[in-house]
Amino acid sequence: MKSPKTGSSWGWLFLIWPLLAWSGESTLRGTGDLGVIIERGSGRILIVNTSSNSIVQRVDGLGDLSHASVVFSRDQRYAYVFGRDGGLSKVDILQGTLEKHIKQSGNSIGGAISQDGRLIAVANYEPGGLKVFSADTLEQVADIPAVYDGDKLSKVVGIADLPGSRFIYSLFDADQIWIADIHDAKTPQVEKFVGVGRAPYDGLVTPDGRYYLAGLFGEDGIALLDTWQPRRGVRRILANYGQGEQKLPVYKMPHLRGWAVAGQRIYLPAVGRHEVLVAEMPSAKEVARIAVRGQPVFVVARPDGRQVWVNFAFPDNGFVQVIDTLTNQIIQTLEPGKAILHLEFTPRGEAVWVSARDDNKVVIYDTANFAKLAELPAENPSGIFFTARAHRIGF
Repeated sequence: MKSPKTGSSWGWLFLIWPLLAWSGESTLRGTGDLGVIIERGSGRILIVNTSSNSIVQRVDGLGDLSHASVVFSRDQRYAYVFGRDGGLSKVDILQGTLEKHIKQSGNSIGGAISQDGRLIAVANYEPGGLKVFSADTLEQVADIPAVYDGDKLSKVVGIADLPGSRFIYSLFDADQIWIADIHDAKTPQVEKFVGVGRAPYDGLVTPDGRYYLAGLFGEDGIALLDTWQPRRGVRRILANYGQGEQKLPVYKMPHLRGWAVAGQRIYLPAVGRHEVLVAEMPSAKEVARIAVRGQPVFVVARPDGRQVWVNFAFPDNGFVQVIDTLTNQIIQTLEPGKAILHLEFTPRGEAVWVSARDDNKVVIYDTANFAKLAELPAENPSGIFFTARAHRIGF
């Protein structure tokens, strides 16, 4: 038989347990509605909440973020930030802490995380090549120099993950596309595709991981590789889309990593032209050209594919236009602020976040009625990355 004192203690515990449990739950936070915004001028990121449209924390000490990108761990807890100065940072976005920062090269342009979440690959300008790191420790596990023509090193661009611990990327100077298999990091296997077109500058992988498209800066057209049937080689699509017309000066390199994939169609920025090109997959045949306000930089599809949002190079970089993919018509033109650098949709597409670098703010819009939902202060914001990317190929 329990003494009255012991019984009394248990009784108090039963009374206060619900309060303790409630108190603990109130301090918890899920990762699914979190994201990261790059403050490019300060070497800092903002951790944000996309459900409350709010800033959670700031994390400093990440180096040169003038052209930074981010991938997320499988559990969405860690953000891996790739800096322009070759820095690679691992940030705990739940704790708001910088877990580790390394300088892995002299100049870097982006990276990717493997399908199983174990490996982080970084595409480097200087020295040209691919370096691979453990996602847990950021210890280097592989180094693949982008060597061509004997002893030359090429800048590496357009990196994306493929199923099976593989990474695909383009060699800007060598006019090549490589696929690196890092299943065994001690002996990585590289498959090389040469003569893909002049100066591939960026790339994307379709949501099923099958097709890799590399934009060509040195000529009109796109290089397309079917990664399910790589022996068929690289073929050129949308070739000579500007043939016979006067070329315009290119004020900013357009990007393909905006995931401009909507259903069976791919929406792509035309280099040096005021057009968005539309190709039907899997034939990759051009089916439309959409006239837009300026030279498109990011052409980004809403998650459901019904809308495509476009931002522009200077001098039209204060505008954003929205394309209805059912009609391929411009249905809205917005002016969020000065120097719009990036757009990111919330995971299910009900809102879009837009960075206005020169106005030091991020503007949030409702994608159904284009109403402004909120503005958040940010110092020279550029890239916006939400944790939903953790579960999508090519992000």
